Amino acid sequence: MATFPMPRWHFRYLLRAPHRLAFFMGAVMLGASALWWAGVLLARALQWPLNPVVPASLMHALVFSLSYMPMFFCGFVFTAGPKWLKQPAISTQSLLPALLSLMTGWVVTWIGLHWHWQVAALGMALVTLAWAALSLRLALMVWRSRANDKMHMTLVSAACLMGTGVMAVLAVALALHSTLVLRTGIQIGIWWFLAPVFAVVSHRMIPFFNASLIQSLDAWRPNWLLTLMLGTLMLEGASGMVDLWWQPLPQVLRWLQVGLEAPVALLMLVLAVRWGFIQNLKIRLLAMLHGGIVWFGLALGLNAMSHALMASTGDSVSLGLAPLHAMTMGYLGCTMFSMVTRVASGHGGRKESADNAVWWLYWALQTAVALRVVAAVAQAYAQAVLLTAVAAWCVAMVCWALRYGYWFGTPRPDGRDG
Repeated sequence: MATFPMPRWHFRYLLRAPHRLAFFMGAVMLGASALWWAGVLLARALQWPLNPVVPASLMHALVFSLSYMPMFFCGFVFTAGPKWLKQPAISTQSLLPALLSLMTGWVVTWIGLHWHWQVAALGMALVTLAWAALSLRLALMVWRSRANDKMHMTLVSAACLMGTGVMAVLAVALALHSTLVLRTGIQIGIWWFLAPVFAVVSHRMIPFFNASLIQSLDAWRPNWLLTLMLGTLMLEGASGMVDLWWQPLPQVLRWLQVGLEAPVALLMLVLAVRWGFIQNLKIRLLAMLHGGIVWFGLALGLNAMSHALMASTGDSVSLGLAPLHAMTMGYLGCTMFSMVTRVASGHGGRKESADNAVWWLYWALQTAVALRVVAAVAQAYAQAVLLTAVAAWCVAMVCWALRYGYWFGTPRPDGRDG
């Protein structure tokens, strides 16, 4: 049987399409952050002194939320965006300076988080400038478009511009050594920047994938549903900020949170069924995408339970970080994993279905999310469960980043450009 050598990886292939370069940078940041955090937790468990200038929990929140996610956003919007908006394709070379500045800024920030607040602030300022350039590029593309349906890309652009403001706030917080402002900026970044982008893309793409893969299903995605998803995320972000600045909240406000979160959580779980009947789940790619929507509903449900406990106990009992990790690792992480896998395969000349390798990595990710949620509430075994969760996260994300990082730097197997 004839064997064919694996194609050699080369930087020039990253410049063939925007998603190649941006996804590669995101994969590098994702894999590096997973290994870094595993090292931090292991050092803590072994009682090795690290003594970073910024508290470890804040370093973790900042790096895991805003470092690699925006790079994956760039890969998606500058590849799919021109098609949605009926605009000319974007040159990868034109994005290179801003993307390199973005990655450089995060490296400097990372060093500064361990070493010096002002160095971290300088890195975050560079991140802000780079992201501002990319966000304005997207906004200009949306403004120039004469496409009939610009709603989804307009909302994505607005969220990305919000992200620019968030990064500026974080740079100021680091310069002022303010952990409270830093926490506030991270909350805004998660709920008003990252999650809305995923909600908009999920609303547009998941029903489309369903209908294209299973012809008997319609692409059901009413606009009121997107309005409800975004409105809920806005309220969750506002609630998180109020919690940081005003403790404890009056009991009536806690019950109001429960009354808003519980029905939306149920609706999202019903939506996962509506977008993914049993026959859909036999198609691995769709199962992966629907898994993110399930975590969206579970995160809101956990938030409702946590706020009910807080209302009943005067804020003395809650589910801790379980709801937040269900949203970030569960919804954002699983959706990112699935969407990037789909784009990398479809635009890379490969089958769009998930093969055995990515399927098992996806379940390693699911295991990591479930364990991290359990670790937030299982006080007696929290450290052991947390270390197991981060090990599963490393397996899923490092192996995934290595696989697709290699793909992005090699030619398409079908010989076509892109």
